[in-house]
Order: sequence, then C-alpha cells, then structure tokens
Amino acid sequence: MSRAQLALRVSDLEASITFYSKLFGTEPAKRREGYANFAITEPPLKLVLIEGAPGEETRLDHLGVEVESTDQVIAATTRLKDAGLATFEENDTSCCYALQDKVWVHGPGREPWEVYVVKADADILGKSADATGTGDGCCTGQAAEEVTPAGVGCACGQ
Repeated sequence: MSRAQLALRVSDLEASITFYSKLFGTEPAKRREGYANFAITEPPLKLVLIEGAPGEETRLDHLGVEVESTDQVIAATTRLKDAGLATFEENDTSCCYALQDKVWVHGPGREPWEVYVVKADADILGKSADATGTGDGCCTGQAAEEVTPAGVGCACGQ
C-alpha cells in the first residue's frame, strides 16, 4: 500500500511529537536524535518531523509518496520522465535513519516531492545527495526552497 508523506521542519521536536501523538492517536513509529516519524494508518500518512532551528516556525520540508518496492520507484521514475519532468534518482542512499531508493521532482511552486522505498533501518541520520551530488539534502539542513539548476535536489524521506 502506498501512502502520502508530509515532512515538517519543527523548532520543538518534543512538543511536536506530543501534539501529533494526540492529533493522530498514536506514538511515533521511529524516534532518533532530531527526528521522529509517524506511520499513520487512517488516513494513510507518513508524517516526518525534522528538528529545525530553535524559535523557527514550523515549515514544510518536503512531500513524498512511500511505496513498497524498488520496482515501484523505478516505475515512478519512468512515468515522471515520460511526462517530461526533471528527475533526480538516488539508490541505496542513507537518509533519516533509513536506507532508501528514491526519485525526486519539484512542483511548479518549487515544492520537492520524492517517491521512495525504505529498504532497511539505519543507525545514523545520514544524508541524501542533492542534484549536484554534494550531499547537501534536507537531512543536512538545506532549505526545501533551495532548488538546484536541475530543478531537483532536496532529500530526506524517512
């Protein structure tokens, strides 16, 4: 089953965890330093919280679609390319405490979207590459508004 993902950058991770636990009636599926995610069944949603700067207002970090297999990521990549969208692919990338395969695109408002599969858990936050391959993705603090010349590049789905 696929599910939508919403990743938020929050200034107070503990307060956000408390709020979203109450809102959705469930505890985080994963908690690590500066990071938490909720695997919500109803509605089907992966809510990702990434710790931002103290005092900063909560903001959208990125959006995504979590799928069940690498084959589904490959199919999405083909479909997006065939539709004329600029894509950036990452395979076997370690980001946000997970090993993932993913493809990135940006919407017309520069909002970053990823289609990804979680292949395994990871013990480190890790970082995902941007479109230039420098490793300055969302996991390392690059703002979602920063778009590389290729039009893609923010990363951190899990």
